[in-house]
Amino acid sequence: MCLGQGASADERGQLPPYRLPYFSMRYCKFLLAENTPAFAAVTDRNDELFATKLIPDPLGPQTAPLPAQSFEPISLAQLEREHRLLVPVTPTKIVCVGRNYRDHATELGNEVPTEPLLFLKPPSSLLPAGAKVDYPAISKRVDFEGELAIIIGKQARKLADDADVAPYIHGYTCLNDVTARDIQKSDPQWTRGKGFDTFCPTGPVVSNEIHPLSENISLTTRLNGEVKQRGETRDFIFDMPHLLRYISACMTLEPGDIIATGTPAGVAPMQPGDVVEVEITGLATLRNAIT
Repeated sequence: MCLGQGASADERGQLPPYRLPYFSMRYCKFLLAENTPAFAAVTDRNDELFATKLIPDPLGPQTAPLPAQSFEPISLAQLEREHRLLVPVTPTKIVCVGRNYRDHATELGNEVPTEPLLFLKPPSSLLPAGAKVDYPAISKRVDFEGELAIIIGKQARKLADDADVAPYIHGYTCLNDVTARDIQKSDPQWTRGKGFDTFCPTGPVVSNEIHPLSENISLTTRLNGEVKQRGETRDFIFDMPHLLRYISACMTLEPGDIIATGTPAGVAPMQPGDVVEVEITGLATLRNAIT
């Protein structure tokens, strides 16, 4: 695969420990027929996404061997039906931004924040596309929150106020910040209401083929096929460069870490049997049922 900007491995001396963001990529992670995890490049075929060829882990050593088996292109829809999709990255942490859309802050009766409101979801809350969100028995209201998520590609620590954040972004993915709203409101901290197992559906692909740093990106969330949320990145209270600089001022961001950039208005409760879809234009659709 391309190393970026025409530089060869010989010119660099060795392969870099992360994929450079200068070439176009879209990929997924899934289980091969023998339950072996693998990464595959993803392409669009007649408006349907297909895993077309095996690739090394885009955030791992580029010299890692590929699984020793043949591979035929397969649609992501089939991988989802067969419950073979995996979360496409392995973060050390999931950093979430609360109330980053004014309309979402006001719909819940909250003040619009004057600086980014941060919280963490544990990596144990991650859930791949096609898998089911578990409705906790101790909650009486569980909401969806569709979001655009940033995937970190290069260690970021104490970025300067004028730092270019683009080299630190590996790509983007879809995320559903599932929330036990009653528990969130009852606790002084949001950890429990946001941190249940399965409360962070993520995927199905990572892509750098969208450019939210320079272009407006749209997000749509549907509940059982009905549109509930529509948002655009131009409506962020705090833009992505500000968020990366702000977060890196207090914690080191590592390759594979996830930053969930906030949800627009329209959050609503889910019930067992419901299906939620988070679609980001030009990227993919994340689909999960509730059980």
